[in-house]
Amino acid sequence: MSATMRPVRLLMMFLLATLAFSAMAVDRDFPASALRGKLTITAYPIVTVNGNTLRLSPGSRIWNTQQLTQIPSSLGTDTYQVNYTLNIQGDIDRVWILTADEAGQKIEAQRNGMKR
Repeated sequence: MSATMRPVRLLMMFLLATLAFSAMAVDRDFPASALRGKLTITAYPIVTVNGNTLRLSPGSRIWNTQQLTQIPSSLGTDTYQVNYTLNIQGDIDRVWILTADEAGQKIEAQRNGMKR
């Protein structure tokens, strides 16, 4: 490999890595029915949201701040700022654990992909 090709290849690798990391920072869109709350898993599938006792529905999904699905038992008993939706039975069926930036936004600005 020539001496001039090595810096070019390093530059190309750096640029590709930069593009890959920027693609990972995705704004999340929340449905119009999304609600906001502080969620704690007390005794799976029982949770508390803003002091109210609710259930996670069978097949419920939880997404962490990196938009990866999370197993409820891996969350422990910590409290998380979340957006969530309820199914027809009143059980929680979808949960998004919020980043600090997302938690700082009003939920009305997050619904249906609208950003402030």
